[in-house]
Amino acid sequence: MNASLAIDVTQARARLHELTVIDVRTPGEFASGHLPGALNIPLDQLSRALPAIKEAAEGGEILVVCASGARSENACKTLAGHGVTTATLTGGTSAWAEGGHELHRLEGKPRTVWGMERQVRFTAGTIVLIGLLLGLLHPAWQLLSAGIACGLIFSALTNTCGMAAVLAKLPHNRPRPADLDEALTALRQRGAQQAD
Repeated sequence: MNASLAIDVTQARARLHELTVIDVRTPGEFASGHLPGALNIPLDQLSRALPAIKEAAEGGEILVVCASGARSENACKTLAGHGVTTATLTGGTSAWAEGGHELHRLEGKPRTVWGMERQVRFTAGTIVLIGLLLGLLHPAWQLLSAGIACGLIFSALTNTCGMAAVLAKLPHNRPRPADLDEALTALRQRGAQQAD
């Protein structure tokens, strides 16, 4: 199995012109700002995109990015399992922006969605609060809050997030089929151009 590499913002900035950048965040997060030239292939769509990613990897290096680096690491592990060598951006898009580098935004698509981490914090906090309030009516409702607490601990220990996986399926976090098809076509074209 191929190991993924981690590159920092300075290295990515210097080599951006030669990298194929795949952003694995949700479409809403991607629309709010992404690395120049990045293609949006959400993490849960990697299997569909695998043939195009393999083709692009044959023509040049792939850089996988997300908000902070956790999802891109998971994507790199998945791709490595299929024989595709990739690199992840240390610190993700957040580190890129903090480094003072420009984020591109989609034109004509003003849709702004909270980042997945923020969506998870909001949802978890709301469920815990509801569980505590309903616990005033009957103590059994406090189990709802305890369940969320256990889920957060499990999430931290495994560096995965079941709640994020569920939230990613909401309509505002889903790619339109045309957008994903467009990203896959661009990915195939880049792979073909780099191979020439």
